[in-house]
Amino acid sequence: MPSEAARERGRPLPEKIRGDVKDSRDIKALLVLMQDYGVVELEIEDRRGKVRLVRGSTQSVEVPQVTARTGAQPLRPATVVKQVEAKTEDAGGAAGSIELAPNQKLIESPMVGTFYRAASPDSAPFVEEGSSVRKGQPLCIIEAMKMMNEIEAPTAGRIVRIIANNAQPVEYGQPLMILEIA
Repeated sequence: MPSEAARERGRPLPEKIRGDVKDSRDIKALLVLMQDYGVVELEIEDRRGKVRLVRGSTQSVEVPQVTARTGAQPLRPATVVKQVEAKTEDAGGAAGSIELAPNQKLIESPMVGTFYRAASPDSAPFVEEGSSVRKGQPLCIIEAMKMMNEIEAPTAGRIVRIIANNAQPVEYGQPLMILEIA
């Protein structure tokens, strides 16, 4: 049965995913198809069980049901906004607002996971406040489902502020850094 996203695009999902789900190769193929068709959630049931795949959210594993989630969601571009409401942990622990200049971009988390400033605990951070960065340079890592996802700079510029705390959980769309465009 085609998903809503596939129906909206006017194309059904390929026949390959309508049969039995046999092994991890089939699941990987399903994940690629979900990525290609922009499907966020897919549930398939056959004689051996039920598989539910969800991109971009956390799911729990239940005994009769296998649950998987991809960490390979495409990065969405950071957006320029004048004022952004964001949860920031300051001395009071209250939610604050982040004001951006017209030449600044807010780098947001493209997924739910754990934010890391460095590749390993012994490594130097990818960037510091004041660091110059080039387009495509790694800024940080978001660990999701034991997969390490590098977050890259969308444009060249300078890191003005690092908002997220190292080794702390982040939500989808949560501000991570402010980038001043070169």
